Amino acid sequence: MISRSLDRWLGRGEDLDADHTPEGVRERLSRPPEHSYLRDFVYGGIDGAVTTFAVVAGVAGANLGPGVVVVLGLANLVADGFSMAVSNYLGTKADQERRTRARKTEEEHIDSFPEGEREEVRQLFAAKGFEGEDLERAVEVITSDRERWVETMLSDELGFAPDTGSAARASLATFVAFLVVGALPLLSFLINLAFPGLIADPFMASIVLTGIGFLLVGILKARVVDQPLWRGGIETLLLGGVAAAVAFGIGVALQGVA
Repeated sequence: MISRSLDRWLGRGEDLDADHTPEGVRERLSRPPEHSYLRDFVYGGIDGAVTTFAVVAGVAGANLGPGVVVVLGLANLVADGFSMAVSNYLGTKADQERRTRARKTEEEHIDSFPEGEREEVRQLFAAKGFEGEDLERAVEVITSDRERWVETMLSDELGFAPDTGSAARASLATFVAFLVVGALPLLSFLINLAFPGLIADPFMASIVLTGIGFLLVGILKARVVDQPLWRGGIETLLLGGVAAAVAFGIGVALQGVA
């Protein structure tokens, strides 16, 4: 049940056979299109792991002690996660505002220059392969409904997606992924604070946990987009590993600063 809910929230279909029966098609098309927040989740998860690991690598490399690693790591986790969520919220809102402004402009153009706008529809559909009576019929059908006309211009002329999703949900996906995956590099240090000496090398454990975080994000992404799980996991592990290696290198290079 949890997996199915997550699939729907991230934009994955459930049952293709049922979706393509006449009743299924009718029911599916009657619903507003679902927006995927996979990009926001992957973005938050990868950045959370990399930035938190950068703190761990820098502080541990400077031999400042596990307590300092935990304090700075948690501070970065919450502050940077919130900052990313806010940035994603504002960015998504900006896209929505651009679409709203473009809609208003198209409505004004339809009111002021209806024949010119009809010609735009005609040329757009001619480029799709319509011609002759079929082309003129398509133009007539589209321009006979103002809402359909405006939406056609937004998507076919200006390239706007039909749905930019919820800015709040996009930011929430980023924040949750950032906190969950970003906490993994700190987990071994947190365990050692609660149970001193339980993990002999918390930094090495942090490296392993960071890699596991990359794998999990990649597997989730692969499952949603129907990519082989191993390919999605390895791809994300390698790319995230490169970013983490850069963070580690910077931490080692700055050891003498502290």
